[in-house]
Amino acid sequence: MSTAVNSRAPSRNRFANDLASLKQIVADVLKYAATKGATACEAEVSEGLGQTVTVRHREVETIEYNRDKSMGISVYIGQRRGHASTSDFSPEAVRATADAALSIAKFTASDEFAGLADAALLARDFPDLDLYHPWELPVERAIELACACEDAAFAVDKRISNSEGATVSLQQSHFAYGNSLGFLGGYPSSRHWVSCAVIAGKGDEMQRDDWYTSARDHAGLDAPELVGTTAGKRALARLGAKKIPTAQVPVLFEAPVAASLLGHFVSAVSGGSLYRKSSFLVDSLDKKVFAPLVEITEDPLIRKGEASSPFDEEGVATHQRAVIEAGIVRGYFLSSYSARKLGMQTTGNAGGTHNLILKDTGQGMAQLLKEMDRGLLVTEMLGSGINMVTGDYSRGAAGFWVENGQIAYPVQEITVAGNLKDMFLGIVAIGNDTVKRGSKQCGSILIDRMTVGGD
Repeated sequence: MSTAVNSRAPSRNRFANDLASLKQIVADVLKYAATKGATACEAEVSEGLGQTVTVRHREVETIEYNRDKSMGISVYIGQRRGHASTSDFSPEAVRATADAALSIAKFTASDEFAGLADAALLARDFPDLDLYHPWELPVERAIELACACEDAAFAVDKRISNSEGATVSLQQSHFAYGNSLGFLGGYPSSRHWVSCAVIAGKGDEMQRDDWYTSARDHAGLDAPELVGTTAGKRALARLGAKKIPTAQVPVLFEAPVAASLLGHFVSAVSGGSLYRKSSFLVDSLDKKVFAPLVEITEDPLIRKGEASSPFDEEGVATHQRAVIEAGIVRGYFLSSYSARKLGMQTTGNAGGTHNLILKDTGQGMAQLLKEMDRGLLVTEMLGSGINMVTGDYSRGAAGFWVENGQIAYPVQEITVAGNLKDMFLGIVAIGNDTVKRGSKQCGSILIDRMTVGGD
C-alpha cells in the first residue's frame, strides 16, 4: 500500500495512538471486510486533542480540554453501500462496526454511481506540507495571553464598556485513511487561534465587534495585543450608527465578509447542487459568470495552508488548478459520486475546498473607497436570505456610509439585496487586504450596484 509520511510525527504522549497505529487499524479493517464478503471498503480513523481558555474581565471564564476520536467504515457489496462508525478502537469494536456496515449494505438499494474513487486518480506522492505545529502552551500562560488580548481592547478607549471575552485555543489532530484499492495515507495537523469580542458604549448606544487570528503554526498568529486592539477599535468605530434611506449604490464588502461571496459560488458549483439542479449556476462550465477581472485558483499544496492537503477524503490526489479565468468557470467542486452523476471526473474535492485564492486588483482599502466614491462599506452580515436556485440575495448588514471616497458615519439595521449572478458580474475591484482564514483567501470586494434597504 502507498503510505503518507510527515517529518513532524506526533509523540505518543500527545495522542493515545501514534500514526502507525492508526494506519494499522485501517489496514486491519480493510482486510477483515474483504473476508466477510465486501467487494470494496474504505475507512478513516482520527484522533484530536486541544485546550481552549476564555477570560472575561480578567477572570477565567472557561478552561476546556478536548480529546476526541472516531472511526468511520464504508463497505460496498457491488453497488450497495453501508456505513457505520465508532469511537472505540479495540479490535472487537472495530470488527463489530465493520459487521454493522456490511449488514446495512445488504439491505441498501443498489446505486450505479456508488463506489470508491478511480484507482488511477489516487495520490501516490505525499509532500510534507508542514501542517503540524503543536503549541506547548501551559494553561497559565494561555490565561496570560488571553488577558493581554482583552486588556488591549479595553485600553483603546474608555468607551469600551464590556467584554464578551478573549479566547486562546490550541488544537491538533491526526488521521489515517485507506481503501481496498491499495491506498493508505494520513498525517497530523494543527490549528490555533486567538479571538476577542468587546462592546463599546452604554444603554441603547452599545455596539459590538470582534477580531481573531488563526494559523497552523502559533508563530504565524498576530500578537494577542493586536487582536484585542483591533476588536476594540472596530467596536468603537460603530458608535453612533444610523439608518439610511433605501438606495441603489455601490457596495464594498470588507475582506472578512467578502469570503462569504466565494462561499456562495462554491455552493453553486458543487456536485450536489449541480446534479440536483438546485443551483443558479447549473451548466456554467466554460461560461462567463464573473467580471473579466476575477481570477480564482485552488491551491491545496500551500505549506502551512489552513486548508492544504495532498489528497481529499477519498484519497484522490489534489492539484493546483484554475477555477475562474477572466471571469469564466473552468472547474467545479466534485467528489467521485457527484462526478459520476454528472458524467464527469472528480476534482479532488470530497470533503470540501482547498485554499481558494481570489486574485486582487491591487487597491488598498483607501483606494477602494475612493473608487466607490459614494456607497456602503459592509463590515458585518446578519441572517441568511439567499435562494441558491435563483441566486436572489438579501441579507441584514452593518457597516459605514461613504461619501466622496471617505467614511462618513456608521450604519446599522439595513439590508443589502441583489442577485448573485449580477453581483458576480458587477465586481469592479478586489482589494489587496487579503484575509487568510480557513479555506478561502480574498480581499475586500467592490460591487458596482446593489439595493441598500434602510428607512
